[in-house]
Amino acid sequence: MKLTAEQIGENWETFIAYIDKYISSPRKEKLLDFYKKFEDRLVLMPASYKKEFHNAFPGGYIDHVNRVIECSLKVNSVWSEMGVDTTTYSIEELVFCAINHDLGKLGDEEQDSYIPQDDKWRREKLGEDYKFNDKVPFASVPDRGLFLLQSHGVQYSFNEMITIQTHDGLYDEANKKYLMGYAPGQKPRTSLPFIVHQGDLMAARIEFEVEWLHKFKSTAPKEDPFKSKSTSKTIKDKALGSIKSKGLNDLLQNI
Repeated sequence: MKLTAEQIGENWETFIAYIDKYISSPRKEKLLDFYKKFEDRLVLMPASYKKEFHNAFPGGYIDHVNRVIECSLKVNSVWSEMGVDTTTYSIEELVFCAINHDLGKLGDEEQDSYIPQDDKWRREKLGEDYKFNDKVPFASVPDRGLFLLQSHGVQYSFNEMITIQTHDGLYDEANKKYLMGYAPGQKPRTSLPFIVHQGDLMAARIEFEVEWLHKFKSTAPKEDPFKSKSTSKTIKDKALGSIKSKGLNDLLQNI
């Protein structure tokens, strides 16, 4: 999927509007300053480096983040309706986590994590339109994102820290210590990590369906040749011919 310049611009405006609407002052101003500082890089960032992954195209990152925000808010409504204790977190915390869950994909202060792939074979055969920038020191996406926020004076709550760290759920082995505790005291004290994870999962699945699902739809004829009327009649005639009982044969003829 490709976005037009107009769509990329509209997505950025929507993203900034989420910050303005859901994040309270003075943190709002700090977060806006942070994102405006890196606007030129973020607005064209892909959400991943490979076509088979989600939103691996210019503008894909912000498009994905906006969808995660929207999905997380809807998932939160379902959890609330089903009886989750919403007093253990705030809507601001939920949106803050959705906004910043993949921030670590930005890279560092100077360098992007994803840069254009210069290997023609990898682009054409492996679908890698981007590659990892080896000038950026390795860190997990959640850890780098949290580091970027704190290094620019954007504070976050304990709930937000744990949720951003574990937003990939059990797809990330590192999250087992938070999400696979069996004793009550070892389980998260809020459902926020699960809600944002489900919002992220939903967004990624939607992006897969938009980009890929239609390519796997069957092109087979609607009518199965083995179930055509003529074939069915031939099979039926052969079956009836083997029945010696006239009464049973007459009965089956009427089926």
